[in-house]
Amino acid sequence: MSETKKVNINRAKVEEVLEQIRPMLRFDGGDVELVDIGEDGTVYVRLMGTCHGCAMSLYTLKGGIEMKLKEAIPEVKEVVAVNLEQQQPWGM
Repeated sequence: MSETKKVNINRAKVEEVLEQIRPMLRFDGGDVELVDIGEDGTVYVRLMGTCHGCAMSLYTLKGGIEMKLKEAIPEVKEVVAVNLEQQQPWGM
């Protein structure tokens, strides 16, 4: 039985990284909200505005938000949008 390793990710640090990303999202009428941080390192967000329902939202989530968070906070395992069906984009 494999036990999930618990990690402690600073919520303020996650918010700081999201603040760096927000101007790009807001430029296109979107935004992101931090919902929760799981003990396994999963960051849960809510895509808002035009980001929610956009055809490119999964790319924004995985290729933008998740990538930036992992660069700044190596303990981040993945980023999941609570209001988005999590399907893997092509080639990812």
